[in-house]
This record gives sequence, structure tokens and C-alpha cells, in this order.
Amino acid sequence: MVQIVDDRKSATIERRAKLFRGFADPSRLAILGALCNGPLAVHELVERTELSQPNVSNHLRCLLDCGLVASDRDGRFIRYRISSPRITVLLSDVDALLDVVAEGVEACDNYRGA
Repeated sequence: MVQIVDDRKSATIERRAKLFRGFADPSRLAILGALCNGPLAVHELVERTELSQPNVSNHLRCLLDCGLVASDRDGRFIRYRISSPRITVLLSDVDALLDVVAEGVEACDNYRGA
């Protein structure tokens, strides 16, 4: 019984880690931040994020595959949107958490950006 519980706990931890890897890229966070204001087409995401079109498209594919973003056809465009309102809440909660721990995050040498 203990082994089953440990396996489930381990699986949960791995799923959480995989979810957070979906958020762990500045470009993906920029795209998600832009989508928090409502659905956007690729060209609108390029404008709002100042990322290149290929970069936006590649990251959207990742976000779609991870289930963080969904898409809907709108005439000749595909509009992308946050797949769950909980994602918007999570990003807002992260900002609130950063108000408390930002100094430590900035000082941390373990996860330097590229």
C-alpha cells in the first residue's frame, strides 16, 4: 500500500514539474500574458509580444500540446486563447507571490536565463 501511495505522489510531482516546464520560458509567458486579455491571432501575438512569427508559432504549438492554450477558427484566422481561467488566476497568483519573494528570485543563481 505504501508503494502505491509513493508512486502516486511521485507521479503527481512529475506532472507538476512537467506543467511548470510549460511555463518556464519567457516567450511562452509573454504569449500567455497577452492571451490573458482575450483571444488573439498569431499576427496579433507577434505585435503584442514583439516576438518573431516563427517563434510565436513554435511556442503556441508547445502551449497547445501542453493544454495551456486552445484555438478556434475565426474566418481565415485561428484565434488562440487561454484554455482555462485557472491559468490566468495562476499567473496572477505568481505575480502576487513575486511581490513577496522577488528579492530571493533575483538573487538565485540556480535558474539563470539564457
